[in-house]
Amino acid sequence: MVNYEQNITRVCDYINQNLDEELSLDILSEVSGFSKFHFHRIFSSYTGFSVIRYIRISRLKRASFRLVFKTDLKIIDISLEAGFESSEAFSRAFKREFGQTPSQFRKAPKWREWHIRSQTPAPQKDDNIDVKIVDFPNTKVAAFEHHGSLDLYYESSKKFMMWREMSKLSPVKTSLSFGIPYANPNEVEEQDFYFDFCGTVKEDVPHNSYGIKTKVIPAGRCAVLRHTGSYDYLTESINYLYKEWLPKTDFENLECRDFPVFFQFLNFIHDVNEHELLTDIYLPIK
Repeated sequence: MVNYEQNITRVCDYINQNLDEELSLDILSEVSGFSKFHFHRIFSSYTGFSVIRYIRISRLKRASFRLVFKTDLKIIDISLEAGFESSEAFSRAFKREFGQTPSQFRKAPKWREWHIRSQTPAPQKDDNIDVKIVDFPNTKVAAFEHHGSLDLYYESSKKFMMWREMSKLSPVKTSLSFGIPYANPNEVEEQDFYFDFCGTVKEDVPHNSYGIKTKVIPAGRCAVLRHTGSYDYLTESINYLYKEWLPKTDFENLECRDFPVFFQFLNFIHDVNEHELLTDIYLPIK
């Protein structure tokens, strides 16, 4: 029996892994295993996007991260990478999809609107999920507290990155990067949600205009699951730990410690494409 959803997921994965290559109907229909006469209709019925628009959104979404986090790149170079022959055509398409021109987005991105407009279908769940148990060491970190809507995540992320570059106290290339959500953003009011962006440090952080504080991620046992791909779907991986792994694990009397689930970011959206993001999810246990 043909698994339509699985086949369409395979096409979406192929698109995101080959954004710089030719993505013709013939190629994508072959990847899907469907006839090219029916493929585009099947794709749109499962994703809500035409094939052409899905490709455009995926390329423009990557371009949006380049605009904000790679300010040394010229807009014309970003437009060429996105497959546009001119910055004018790129600007029109970008504004049509995200409501701002590339230059406007670079200067003052409207992240809330961008999140709504850039959503693409969730990838199919991986059935081969590996969970490990590790002893996490006591870890001193510099922490930037993000308060409010998760939609403004990247705005706070950039501020923390700027501090790390400026201060040299927690260099991105030589220190570890963590994130600590203190609530489920889907279950609390925006004003009650906050998230710490963290980078390891050797010494306490001095007073600074960014509001960076010294905190500690406590030592203890943790269950660790590696999430691959967009941060938009971290919740699915977290839910797997709580709903499927924790109740069914072979370890007896396993309980959660009094510290929230937290993340280690192994790479960043400004350095790799979204499907290549690697995030280790730590569930503190005892």
